[in-house]
Amino acid sequence: MAPQEEITVLIPEEQIQKRVKELAEEIRRNYLGKCPVLVGVLQGAFVFMADLIRQLRMPLAVDFLRISSYGKNLVTSGEVKILLDLTIPIANRSVILVEDIVDTGLTVDYLKANLLARQPESLAVCALLQKPENTIKLTPIDYLGFTIPNHFVVGYGLDYAGRFRDLPYLGILPKSMKEP
Repeated sequence: MAPQEEITVLIPEEQIQKRVKELAEEIRRNYLGKCPVLVGVLQGAFVFMADLIRQLRMPLAVDFLRISSYGKNLVTSGEVKILLDLTIPIANRSVILVEDIVDTGLTVDYLKANLLARQPESLAVCALLQKPENTIKLTPIDYLGFTIPNHFVVGYGLDYAGRFRDLPYLGILPKSMKEP
């Protein structure tokens, strides 16, 4: 049996933390005097959202959506299912949708349409990562952490089959670790 390849660090912890702080500063400037609702997309965005909230240092509300679009696959099925819905109303509120990764754009496009139907005052998207090479549905991202190449990434809240969420960096999952 061949030894497993190591996960290659794509974005180190220090670079992630620096960028999260920059995103928080930009959001704080743009939402001065407001109390936005940050809507995190579970499960992948929870680490990013926690760090972002700590850096925002402003009045805000927090809620979550839990969705399914990947299952145990390496690529999105294209079908989005809401497994857990918001618990607070967002009508007439400033809303920031917090995503871990915008891959094809299908999920974030679906979520934006769903949230806009609830009549928020405004809706912005904050994503840690975007893979432009995979874009099927072009959706503007108002606050973007990093643009990355078309690799399956893990760490900093992102997983593969329930593993690697705990890594403090973002890494490329080697082919030897992926199930056939």
